[in-house]
Amino acid sequence: MLTIQGVCKKEIEEKSKRFHRIERSYGTFLRSFTLPENAAEDRMRAEFKDGMLLVHLPKAEKPKAKPLEVKVE
Repeated sequence: MLTIQGVCKKEIEEKSKRFHRIERSYGTFLRSFTLPENAAEDRMRAEFKDGMLLVHLPKAEKPKAKPLEVKVE
């Protein structure tokens, strides 16, 4: 399970000769995602760029099949 939590803060200020107005809004958010079974959790990484959160989930390598010798009697 991947959970992303954050706080959003926004402030808008408007000035003129007749008035001065400031609007503020705050809020928290929480999102949870179920990770695919083939995700390599130890190599997962995230980056915040240009106002976007990018989460990289590389696929886990499948275990290679080993030849098994079975003796028949």
